[in-house]
Amino acid sequence: MALMITDECINCDVCEPECPNDAISPGEEIYEINPDLCTECVGHFDTSQCVEVCPVDCIPLDPDHDESNDELLAKYQRLTASD
Repeated sequence: MALMITDECINCDVCEPECPNDAISPGEEIYEINPDLCTECVGHFDTSQCVEVCPVDCIPLDPDHDESNDELLAKYQRLTASD
């Protein structure tokens, strides 16, 4: 699954620079995660870095983007193919 940021976000700015896929960006009111870019850090780290640094625990799995670990790894491989 991709991750999502809930409205508990306090716009503290710590998650955005931690994302290795540049999936996190400022939205109109809170930060947002682009599910097409989010791999839950699969391929980069053992844990989701944004979740690790979030001080208010507002980054759960996005139930609208159900993906297996294999699908997340395939997305990672597509995103990094040009690297």
